[in-house]
Formats: sequence, C-alpha cells, structure tokens
Amino acid sequence: MKQVEDKRFSRYYALSKESLLSKFKTSEDGLSDQQAAKLLKENGPNALAQGKRKNIVQRFLDQFKDFMIIVLLVAALISGLVAKEWADAALILAVVIINAIFGVFQESKAEEAIDALKEMSTPEAHVKRNGKLETISSENLVVGDVVLLEAGDIVPADIRLLDSASMKIEESALTGESVPVEKSAEVLTDEDIPLGDRKNMAYMNSNVTYGRGVGIVVGIGMDTQVGQIAGMINQAEDTGTPLQDNLNSLGKTLTWLILIIAAVIFAVGIFNNHDGLPMNELVINMLLVAISLAVAAIPEGLPAIVTIILALGTTRMAKRKALVRKLPAVETLGSTEIVASDKTGTLTQNKMTVEKVYQYGKLQDASEPISGTDKVLQVMTFSNDTKIQSDGTLVGDPTETALIQFGFDHDYQVEDELVKEPRVAEVPFDSERKLMSTIHRLPNNKYLVAVKGAPDMLLQRITKIQVTPDEVRDFTDADKAEILKQNKGMAVQALRVLAMGYKIIDQVPTTVDSDTVENDLIFAGLIGMIDPERPEAAQAVAEAKKAGIRPIMITGDHQDTAEAIAGRLGIIKPGDDNTVITGAQLDQLSDEEFDKKVQQYSVYARVSPEHKVRIVSAWQDKGKVVAMTGDGVNDAPALKSADIGIGMGITGTEVSKGASDMVLADDNFATIIVAVEEGRKVFSNIQKSIQYLLSANLGEVLTLFMMTLLGWDILLPVQLLWINLATDTFPAIALGVEPTEPGIMDRKPRGRKSSFLGGGIGSSIVYQGILEGLITLGVYGLAITFPVHTTNAAMHADALTMAYATLALIQLFHAFNVKSTYQSIFKVHPFKNKMFNIGVATSFIMVAATILVPGFNGLFHVTELNMLQWSIVLGAGVLMVLIVEIVKFFQRRADK
Repeated sequence: MKQVEDKRFSRYYALSKESLLSKFKTSEDGLSDQQAAKLLKENGPNALAQGKRKNIVQRFLDQFKDFMIIVLLVAALISGLVAKEWADAALILAVVIINAIFGVFQESKAEEAIDALKEMSTPEAHVKRNGKLETISSENLVVGDVVLLEAGDIVPADIRLLDSASMKIEESALTGESVPVEKSAEVLTDEDIPLGDRKNMAYMNSNVTYGRGVGIVVGIGMDTQVGQIAGMINQAEDTGTPLQDNLNSLGKTLTWLILIIAAVIFAVGIFNNHDGLPMNELVINMLLVAISLAVAAIPEGLPAIVTIILALGTTRMAKRKALVRKLPAVETLGSTEIVASDKTGTLTQNKMTVEKVYQYGKLQDASEPISGTDKVLQVMTFSNDTKIQSDGTLVGDPTETALIQFGFDHDYQVEDELVKEPRVAEVPFDSERKLMSTIHRLPNNKYLVAVKGAPDMLLQRITKIQVTPDEVRDFTDADKAEILKQNKGMAVQALRVLAMGYKIIDQVPTTVDSDTVENDLIFAGLIGMIDPERPEAAQAVAEAKKAGIRPIMITGDHQDTAEAIAGRLGIIKPGDDNTVITGAQLDQLSDEEFDKKVQQYSVYARVSPEHKVRIVSAWQDKGKVVAMTGDGVNDAPALKSADIGIGMGITGTEVSKGASDMVLADDNFATIIVAVEEGRKVFSNIQKSIQYLLSANLGEVLTLFMMTLLGWDILLPVQLLWINLATDTFPAIALGVEPTEPGIMDRKPRGRKSSFLGGGIGSSIVYQGILEGLITLGVYGLAITFPVHTTNAAMHADALTMAYATLALIQLFHAFNVKSTYQSIFKVHPFKNKMFNIGVATSFIMVAATILVPGFNGLFHVTELNMLQWSIVLGAGVLMVLIVEIVKFFQRRADK
C-alpha cells in the first residue's frame, strides 16, 4: 500500500486543476475552517517526525560494547580482587573511562540534521480559508489548503501550482539545480519526470526568488520531499569505519591469543613447580603470574593512544580548514577509495558567471576588455531587476546578478548609467515568450528599448544587426545561421545562453506590451553563462587520481551541464563513452544490473536523494570506502550513509553539516585532498604505535614463557606492570605525531579490507618481538653464566634485575626502529620529533629510577647494577637497533 501511495504522490504534477480540487475536496477559495480542523486532527501538524534518540547515559554505555574493552574491565577486576594490584586496576579503569568520554563527546548525532531541517521551515504561510486570505502558522497547514506564494517566501509545504506569474524558485539545496527554476501551472504528462523538471511543483523549504503563484498543498510534514529526506536520515545506519573494524578485529585476535598464552604459562608453571611449593601456594603464585602477563600483554593503553592520536589529528586538520565531527573520520579519509562529490557549490562556485561574449561576429572570453559603449553590455545591465545594495552586494535572480557583476568587473558604472538613462517602462519576463524588456529615457529625449532573453525567441523579433560599434545593417539568413551556430557551440559547453537586442524609439507606446515593444529589434550579441568550477578543483581531482582515489560527480543538475563540468575538471576524459548516467536511466536498472555497471559511471546527473544513497551503497557493496561531499538538503541521506560524509561549512545547509562526519570550513574541494593526506598520516602513525606496542608485548610474553619453561626466576607482576606503564604510553603517543613520510600520497588507498598488520607490519611485529625476548633471555643467561656476586641469591637477583632493565630499555631503543617500517632510522631523522625525544627520555627515567633511586629497590625487588652490568643492558638495546637495521636493509634490497 505504501508503494502505491508514494507513486500517486510523485505524480501530482500530472493531474489537472479540476482533478486536484476534486481529489482534495477543496476549491480555489480554499478549505473551510471545519475542513482544515478535521484534517489537522487526522493527519497531524505540518512538521517533521523526530527519530528515536539515545540519552547521554545510553551513549556512554555503548562505548563499552567493544570486546577488548570488556576483557580489560575483567582484567581490572581480577587485578584488584585476586592480585590485589589496585593501582593497576585503577589505571585500566581510568583508561577505559577516558576513552568512553572521548567517544561520547565526539560522536555526531543524526538528530542534529533533523533539527536543522525543522529550523529551515518557514514559520508562517499565506492561505485561503473560507474564501479569505489568512496568515497562519505553517505547522497548521493541511493537504488541500490553497497557498499564495510571492518573491521572498519560503515554500511551507509541497505544493502543486494552480497559477504562476513569472515565478522562479531556487531549489538548489533540494535538487542541486544551480539556477532558479521557472515555474508554470501547466499539466505535465510525461512518465516519471525527475524532481528538478517538475515545473508545476513547489517543494517545502525552497525559496521563491521571482514572481508569484497560487497552489494547493499536496504534501505536509513527512509526506513532503524534505520529509522523505528526513526519513532516510532517520533510517540510515551508521557505517563502521575501517579504523573501528580494524581495532575490533585486532582486539579480539589479541585478546584470545593472550588469554591462551596466559593459560599455557599457568599450566606449565603448575606442572614444573621448580621451587617445590605446596599446591595451594603454587596455584596462587602462578595465577598471579598469568594475570600479570595477561594485563601486561594486553595493550590496554591502545584505545586511549588511538583516541589521542586521532584528537591530535583533528587539531592539525582544523588548522587546515577541515573540521572533524567524529574522531574515526580522521583515519577513514586515509583509506578512502571513492570520493562522490556533489557538483553545485562543491566542485563549482554556486554562482552564475558570464564566461563568453559574442558580438560584432566574434566570440570572446569574458575576461577580455569590453567597451562601456557596447550595446550588449548596456542591454544586459539595463534589462535587469537586480537590486544593488548600499554596500555593493547584489540581490536578485542569480542570472541577473551575474550580468550586473560582469558590468562591475569591466568598470561599467551601472548605477550612474541608470541615473542618466532611467527606466520609464517595462515588459516583465514571461515564461512563455522568454523575454524581458525595459524602456529607458535617453538624454536626447529619445528612448532605448533593451531586450534580453532566449536566443530562439529573440531572433524572431530581429530585423537588424550591430556589426561594429558604429555600424548597423539589415539582418540576413546568414547572420541568423551564424548566431544559431554560436548558440549551439556554447550550449554544447553547457553554457546558458542569453541574447541581447535593442532599438531606439521616439516615444513610449500608449500600451506597453510585447506586441508594441518587442519588434524591429537590433541584434547586439550573445552571452554564455555557467556556474563555473572552483579554480582549485581540477588540481584537486588530479591529485586524487594520483593518490589512487576515484572522483565521481553526483548532481541534480542537467546531464549536459554535469558532463561539461566533469570534463573540465578531469573527472571524465573527452570522448569517454558510457561514463554519464541520469537518474531516469538509473531507475531502469535493477540493483543487480547496477551493481555490475557501477564502476563504469563517473557522472550521475538529474538524480534524487534516493539515487545518491543507492550510488553510495553500490560502491560500498563492492567493498570500497566511500567519501561523499555535499552542501544541500538533498545530500544529507547520502552524507550519513557514506563511510565519511563531508559537508560544506560556508554554503552548506545546517542539514548537510549535521549529517556529516567532517565539514570543510573553506568549502574547498582541494581541502579534501589535504585531509586525505592527514588521514593517511594518522593511519601510518597508529600503525607505528601498534607495531611498537605489540612487538614489545610479544617480547614480554616470550620472556616470561621461556623463563617459566626453563625454570628460571620469573619477572614479578609489579615489574611487568611497571614496564608496561613506563614504556608503553609515552613513546606510543609520541609515535602518533611523527612527521608525514615522503611519498605517502603516491600509494594506493588501503581500502576497507586493509589491516593494521598489513604491509609487512605483522611479520615485523613477530620477528621484532621474538628478537626482544631472545636478547632479554640472553642477558639473563649471561648474568647467570658470568655472575658479579658469588652467592646464589645475589646472582639470581642481579640476573633478574638485568633482565628487567633490558626488557624495558630495549623497547625504548626499538621505538627508534619503528619510526619507519622499511626506511633506515638515519634517513628519517631520529631526533627530529621533539615529543618523541621527551617521551623516550621520560620512560627511560621512570625505569632507571626503580633501580637507581634509594628505596625503590625494595619496592620493585631489584638490585643496584654496576657500570659493566649497565653497559651490557644498554648494549643489548643497541644490538636490537643494529639487527633491525640489517633486516630493513635486506628488505629494501628485496623490494628493489
């Protein structure tokens, strides 16, 4: 039933006036108060429905659903209750809670978009009730109400026009149409007319820029086109980012592995029982060791470290005009493979601009000089209703303001000229004849008739042509053919073409109308206009392609315009076939057919909000990470459905910003490429932190496992936990602010299936973790073999202290290795990052203090080391760096 209703709703444009009045049981005098009250009670107010909202407590609790977070909470509980390590338990809890607070604080709320839609609605509407004109709250509108619209009004509901007088409505936020749409009341009989071509419809929240009209309300609230968009925003599910997917997968894998290893160590310790302890004491000791290992091995600081790295990334991006509303969006940009961009206001400037001028038989660029005495310049600025404000701003139809701006740009004093040659009469623009004429009194008491309009309509009224600034001759068929050729040439380039004509008359006709004024005209010239691409957009598209990112254009504008702009930007190449598709053509494809063909299309024209969501979903079904940019209400559902929605900060509606993950403060498409580079840098640095943490933790696990297996003295829980606290946090965070590595934008996007352990990171973690463990065990063995003290207790105490110091400090040396996966540390400027230097130094002091500061020895069960022993410990750290450098050297040779 719902589908049938939607179909009927979409075809109100095909019903006659009589059918509409009959269907809604109304008349041209409007509804009665009784009818309106009854309908308001039955259908509810003309307002948008609110999606179900989560309160702040629910959002906070949602942060704890991650598997790794749950395990950490369990580990904290066991650490406190069983191991009595309350300090460590408190630390883990603090990390988890801080991470949750960050998540709640940064989480973007979909209902902000709905709130913004509601705020856009006009508070009042002019309706006919009981045959009288009334002004009522727009929320009290009902279907069947007869509404009056005039220039300056915001359309209060979806309306089928019954009458239109030169009315134009600006619909770019809804349809993507770059110029106001001329409206008429004529019945449209074609099947499935795209939204932007329904000339007899006025849609909620669009703006009347010219003329006036009368219409009947056919949709209110959620039954309007804007309501459908609000419904799609409410229903859209938040897409998990690649970062979140990677962290969840990594967390589960690590947690299970660590729990298994801890269980094995517990079992081996019980089985060996080298010290001959009673079973109850042995079980407690090994349980403490297993728990300590699990807590030390699980990188509990990882969620917080990732959050901090992302937060630092958002700060850097904000300085570069990219404002991030969701933390994971920082990294998502780095894995983006498809950038689906709206055209109007995103790739283009969202303002009509004169680009070509044809006069005296020559076509010239708008930037070339033009004389103030040329009639084409005079006509375009005289036959014009633009209001010039005292501060110089222009108010009016975008096409007409562009003509005035063209005059300003060529030092034509429009206001002064209009004072000298004032307007005395006019024939307003009419959508049927597609012309506008004004009459101006000249200083010699004659009158200038200035006419502008559609070339085909104006040429019917031309009898002469201006061939030089001083010469006018009769208009010939050859002249007409040449003008039509120029018109077609500009139209092929998606330019909107207007023709200019004029004549000089001795007196103003008694009756001023088209028949008396618009005849025997002199052809002055043509002008070609377009909403031009942003100057930096073409370079940004080229850089995106170089980075392996595919840009596609999705717009509500006409196919020719979209194709021309896409060609100028380099999104498509001239001569490319089957790269452009319209919304109507898309409707003819099933989901299965579109899924097979989606990769061949780079430009989508005349599309609706539903189409945009479908396009984004089709690419996501291919496993691609999709970024969607947009500034209009019609972009909001796709912005929310995309992996990362990018709104425009200046021209964007609050609706599009509310549905976005990131907002461009400068509306600059090139800023996206800057943000992509920052996203790739963030991923690379998170990857470095993970490599550092996991290789260090693997070294700890291997050391403890082998000590248990060999029956050696085992590092105590307090020692393991202090190593974890001292060496994990500061260097890992500092690695998150490493400078961008050269060539990062020459790599292909990672995509959704990429892993933090990909690109050789996983194998590096394994061999480097094993290396850390073996070197630590080697130092312990060396200390036992060549003891400083002769007593058994002192010898083992020294060996355990050296192993403790080596395991901690070797990680700090290894942090320098991790600055680059393959590059030598001597090429990446090892001491360039001041935060890294401070972090490593702080960690070193924290470890050394437990051995060197009096009183700490007993707390951490360590002994003082002499210079030789310290030399061995530090030498082990240097050995770690040298071995990894040798491995990197052979890896680079193998890659070449």
